[in-house]
Amino acid sequence: MTKTTKKIGLFESIFPILFLLALLTLNNLSSVFGEDGTSGPNQFALLLAGAVAAALGFKYGFSYQEMLQKVSQNIESTTGAILILMFVGALTGTWLLSGIIPTMVYYGLQLINPKVFLVSTVIITSLVSLIIGSSWSTTATVGIALIGIGKALGFPPEMVAGAVISGAYFGDKMSPLSDTTNLASAVAGVDLYSHIRYMMYTTIPTLTVTLLVFIILGLTHTQGEIHDTNQLLTDIKSTFYISPVLLLVPAIVIYLIIKKTPPLIALLSGVLLGGVSALIFQSDLIARLSVGENFGVNAYKLIMKAIVWDFNIETPNPLLNDLFSSGGMKGMLGTIWLIISAMFFGGIMEAIGALKRISQALLNAFKGHFGLFASTDLTCITFNATASDQYLAIVVPGKMYKQAFEDAGLAPQNLSRTLEDSGTVTSVLVPWNTGGAYNAKVLGVPTESYIFYAVFNWLSPIMTLIFAYFKIKLKYLYKK
Repeated sequence: MTKTTKKIGLFESIFPILFLLALLTLNNLSSVFGEDGTSGPNQFALLLAGAVAAALGFKYGFSYQEMLQKVSQNIESTTGAILILMFVGALTGTWLLSGIIPTMVYYGLQLINPKVFLVSTVIITSLVSLIIGSSWSTTATVGIALIGIGKALGFPPEMVAGAVISGAYFGDKMSPLSDTTNLASAVAGVDLYSHIRYMMYTTIPTLTVTLLVFIILGLTHTQGEIHDTNQLLTDIKSTFYISPVLLLVPAIVIYLIIKKTPPLIALLSGVLLGGVSALIFQSDLIARLSVGENFGVNAYKLIMKAIVWDFNIETPNPLLNDLFSSGGMKGMLGTIWLIISAMFFGGIMEAIGALKRISQALLNAFKGHFGLFASTDLTCITFNATASDQYLAIVVPGKMYKQAFEDAGLAPQNLSRTLEDSGTVTSVLVPWNTGGAYNAKVLGVPTESYIFYAVFNWLSPIMTLIFAYFKIKLKYLYKK
């Protein structure tokens, strides 16, 4: 039983966050660690900030076991995400060796006009994510290919990553198959399709602005930066066997996800199909990369290397050499380390009541209907930045503010929409959140680099506040 006799104060609740931000800022300075901050220093910063929060917890009477139990629960909640990360690393490796990713890049370079590439990226990822209901699966499949096409066309990787993420999270947010969409509607007590219809009021304007931004970026992109695509196509075909048949593998994986196959099974199927495809279609490449005469042993070693270790395939083009490389499962370990460290910090903060105290302060700081929306909005973002998990950023604020919305005479659709507008989509904007860490690793672009271009994601919480302030399409429990 806890011996706590008083609640933690507001300043003390915020202090570990300020301490963490100071350390992360220091680590990410170019003169200190720069982009290497996520290779260990940022992980330790999260652990150290968690230790500061734990010290405050001891001061207020929380036991070591209480805090450790909450950390354990948080880490357990990310088991699925961690396993998905490892399978995505394996999938990327086998899809590279099998020629699946090169094939997607090859045909993409031929079909997509550079001037409309960015807006096409948003549309393609929106449709795929809407169909399969998963932003993570979208970025891990078509997202990787689009990053490659964008690099070949001379677009900055962070710009392409922003377009990929914007579209992927729009589809995830609006899909009836999405876990976060179902979660937000369930927490708020709203029918799923009523929730989706009500989200359209804020989401469609946000997507429209996003598309306009990427149309402008695409039209103003200088032709001089675009690489010789004909030469790229020749170099790809001289290295890999290219055929539309290889596109059946990602089509099968997407079909499995549509049919609600558990993600781990769908991804494992993609890994295995990628390995088989490598044996069937890339036998010449395997022979060229092999050392020794035993093709079977060499093929097994190459496929296994692509799955678990750093792996790259050299082509006649230096640009493609950088593109056709993969870190395998090993490459995901740093991100997994980051997630576990973030769960430690978030677990301690939750255990000592710091997150709840911050949320209460936000609710007290704002008055009226707009204040309620603003409090919910900021609480979701705070949970994404501290608890480091988008599911917690939906569930906890949803439970906290459900009664407040009802007391204000606001229908629960207002709450479910706000949870999605601010909780679901902003997780990818926090480097140490599971969403941010995952997408940064999969797309090969640091979170702080793509954050500006993830227009849909940072505009969504702003749009929901605009609608709340001007009382546009607010649904009431009774007629006013």
